Amino acid sequence: MKQTKTSKAWMREHLNDHYVHLAQKDGYRSRAAYKLLEISDKDNLLRPGMVVVDLGSAPGSWTQVAMQKVGKSGAVFALDILPMDPVPGVAFLQGDFREESVLHQFEAMLDGRTVDLVISDLAPNIAGNAMMDMPRSIYLIELALDFAQRHLRPGGNYLVKAFQGSGYPEYLALLKQHFEQVVTRKPKASRDRSNEIYLLGKNKRADTAPVFDLPSG
Repeated sequence: MKQTKTSKAWMREHLNDHYVHLAQKDGYRSRAAYKLLEISDKDNLLRPGMVVVDLGSAPGSWTQVAMQKVGKSGAVFALDILPMDPVPGVAFLQGDFREESVLHQFEAMLDGRTVDLVISDLAPNIAGNAMMDMPRSIYLIELALDFAQRHLRPGGNYLVKAFQGSGYPEYLALLKQHFEQVVTRKPKASRDRSNEIYLLGKNKRADTAPVFDLPSG
């Protein structure tokens, strides 16, 4: 298939990208690792001994960073609809966390462990139509927030990628209902032209209900 001018420009940018080269050198699966590393360093997010859940983990660069930071005394659980090559020490489940059966499997893997941090760099398949893409994105991160609300310990933290646009202010307001503090982060590895932003909910409130009223059993 013949490349378009847009795809050629993207490929040229990708091949010349500092973080792409750095990821290859450092052994990370994608440049996204440096987004999490910067946020973690700034906010003291990942620490030894923590229990971390990575939603939408493939190809696994955030999972790699999380495992490195929490060490053998901690635990990392990862979930994605796509396959992911194993990361040593990480428990991975392939499945769609929008499905109750997959969530039940994931909860069984947690085996009652208290979760300190939920991270999510997931995004929907982009159609190039904001009228379609933004609602899909918001729905996914609403589901991620619901998961965090159900499994995070009181005082736990939640980091998620969002896209600024329709539905973003409402999601930000929802996040503030569930956490004592909400801050925005735009790490250096996030391209300037991208409208992605990272939202960090700090100190989960103990008295808030789940986002969705899901049936039990």
